[in-house]
Amino acid sequence: MYMHRRSFTKPRNLHVKVWRYMDFTKFVSLLDSRCLHFTRTDKFDDPFEGSWPRTNVELRQKLPVDIPQEKQAGYIQSTSTIGPLSERYRRFVFLNCWHINEYESAAMWTLYLKNDVGVAVQSTYSRLREAFTGRDAVYLGPVRYIDYNRDIIDMPYGYDTLRAYMHKRKSFEHEREIRAVVTKEERVDGEIEWGSNVLGGGLKQPVNVGILIESVHVAPTAPDWFLDLVKSIVAKYGYNFTVYQSELNEGPIF
Repeated sequence: MYMHRRSFTKPRNLHVKVWRYMDFTKFVSLLDSRCLHFTRTDKFDDPFEGSWPRTNVELRQKLPVDIPQEKQAGYIQSTSTIGPLSERYRRFVFLNCWHINEYESAAMWTLYLKNDVGVAVQSTYSRLREAFTGRDAVYLGPVRYIDYNRDIIDMPYGYDTLRAYMHKRKSFEHEREIRAVVTKEERVDGEIEWGSNVLGGGLKQPVNVGILIESVHVAPTAPDWFLDLVKSIVAKYGYNFTVYQSELNEGPIF
């Protein structure tokens, strides 16, 4: 279920539209399983996932002026482990990503569809937040895009490992991401058991599909029969949300 986390921000408009572009098989899987797939962070193509900017790393090496001399060695040792632990922790963090936009995105269709028979599931931030029905804590918020050579990830509420997962390089700014985050670390006496078995490629989180989906948009290049098929599948699973042909399929009026 959704859990509030202070270090995760919210969009100004809680009813802003969010989109998830997918092929037809994944859409049917969503309806059938009533689950969203979360991918393990170290399985993403971007090697920067879960990493910290240069400024944050450099600050770890500086001693705060208020630390007594007898505690300085311990502080240095503690901060020196943050990098290796952050890299290993990516195996325990799982993400499900959405695109914030009031309209369809031609770029997202191109980026995420491998063929003509795909759909875009349209929800809202508030619907997505309310849709999770499982026992795991699901954290949700928009991604902030920064320069990893110059900017810093601030810590307004103290150190939070997951802050790194809500930031990406400016090169990905076109994605305009909302992220749902789940952690699945195993702990022994309060400490992460690094040798524990972690889930291979990802995990599924149960959702109320009727709450989650506001509408479905069929790919702009999809044939007419595919629109009818999607409508039929939606009706077969007992849902009544509207299925649209993509507006990008409409021709100009000169």
